[in-house]
Amino acid sequence: MKLYLKFDIVTACKKVLHEQLEKLDLPYSMTGLGELNLNNPSTAKLTKLQQELTNYGIEIVEGQRSILVQKIKDLIQELIYLEEKLPSTKISCYLAEKLNRSYGYISNLFSDFTYSSIEKYIILQRIERAKQLLLTEDMTCSEIGWKLNYSSIAHFSTQFKNVTGLTPTSFQRIIKKRRSIHLD
Repeated sequence: MKLYLKFDIVTACKKVLHEQLEKLDLPYSMTGLGELNLNNPSTAKLTKLQQELTNYGIEIVEGQRSILVQKIKDLIQELIYLEEKLPSTKISCYLAEKLNRSYGYISNLFSDFTYSSIEKYIILQRIERAKQLLLTEDMTCSEIGWKLNYSSIAHFSTQFKNVTGLTPTSFQRIIKKRRSIHLD
């Protein structure tokens, strides 16, 4: 039997963190997406936590520049995975304000670490979100384009096809066909 799952990656990650921190009896407080405070953990417990989190594809980021790049990614994902419509504010302004740095600095740092631009990362995240919505929600391509703040359905379809090689409609049709085959 094949199951199709709908999940919220942020909630799942928070649950994994909570369970692992409780298991190791590490008092903590969440201070933001992908950010928590631990109350003086021993080196042994911190090492064990790192090992346990690695099993879930979660890693502890170290170094100020690496942490800042991770914060950039987290803020972008947080915006794109909002339940409501993606805000129309410029993401560059949002990032600069949230991180209290110039966008030029943020952009250069991100490119130096990831070998890609913030803009490309945003496009990839928007398309991943679109794919998730096409798989799990009963939304039209127009509704998804609107939710992800595309200027037009044509712009959404073009970006989707550039990233995936398929139009959103073709992607949706293939998924429906696969599901109907597995149900038979």
